[in-house]
Amino acid sequence: MTNKPPHNSREKVKELLLNLQENICNGLEKLDGQEKFNRESWIRPEGGGGISKVLKNGLVFEQAGVNFSEVYGKQLPESIISQRPEAKGHEWFATGTSMVLHPRNPFIPTVHLNYRYFEAGPVWWFGGGADLTPFYPYLSDIKNFHKKHLDACNKININLHKVFKPWCDEYFYLKHRKESRGIGGIFYDYQDGSGELYKGNKQNGDANRISKQIGEINLSWEDLYLLAENCGNAFLPAYEPIVLKRINHPYSQDEREFQLYRRGRYVEFNLVWDRGTIFGLQTNGRTESILMSLPPLARWEYGHNSIKNSREDFLTKIFTKPQDWLNDIDLEKYCKEKNIYD
Repeated sequence: MTNKPPHNSREKVKELLLNLQENICNGLEKLDGQEKFNRESWIRPEGGGGISKVLKNGLVFEQAGVNFSEVYGKQLPESIISQRPEAKGHEWFATGTSMVLHPRNPFIPTVHLNYRYFEAGPVWWFGGGADLTPFYPYLSDIKNFHKKHLDACNKININLHKVFKPWCDEYFYLKHRKESRGIGGIFYDYQDGSGELYKGNKQNGDANRISKQIGEINLSWEDLYLLAENCGNAFLPAYEPIVLKRINHPYSQDEREFQLYRRGRYVEFNLVWDRGTIFGLQTNGRTESILMSLPPLARWEYGHNSIKNSREDFLTKIFTKPQDWLNDIDLEKYCKEKNIYD
């Protein structure tokens, strides 16, 4: 194995990501049981294009979008150069599959996935992850989501999840609200197989601290390719059981209104903080595909306060803060006492 990309690196990753898009869409259509994905191809004038697949007004999914893109050019956007200045001056190539699902039932979580690959001259890296945003969460659902992604990471190296989990908590954080977007999952970026795992900006955070404790881990291009494959394939087993459990859960109009209120937070993150959105807009990507992550309906409410010890209160006090979801015995006991475990 080598730490350099194979000669057909772009074709290999493209095939992986197209298959991921296809497999996820097939699985989601079976889950929805009513609507199908509409497929739309698009071309980027500066180079490349993509395939957008969107399902709307389904039985389960109010809106579901799964995108594939393959774009390239000569001038890198500032968002990349600021992170990796050594890539400046090189022609670049980027490909990725991204997904956001907005279910109709407030008891089924919103979920996001993205896996991507980038090359610019001698510079290359993999990035990606998946995270869950429940509105009426159950700890058993959260445990399943995290466990499946833990297992996927462990197939490559048992130290990866130790860094990627807190990195996800750190990344999907609304600084202006001082709260997490959801209950996290995994997130990684700029993985080129050499040096420390953490390559983010928060030097005083848990992800960086744990990464330094672990030390250098040298992964090959093939290792990181398999990581993307493993984690991408872990999505449906991580999410499908949650949908099947909650699909027939009754809900009130008040619960629907709370879901729409919390969707507003999702919009805020994607428009203010998400680097994928910024990269897409800076590289003149297809706007409809870039903003596909936004929900079809959302609302904002000035000065919202939840009733103490209500389900809505539990969300904001427990489930929008980083937790050790898999191992915290006290959290498990608390959720069972409050009837928010399963």
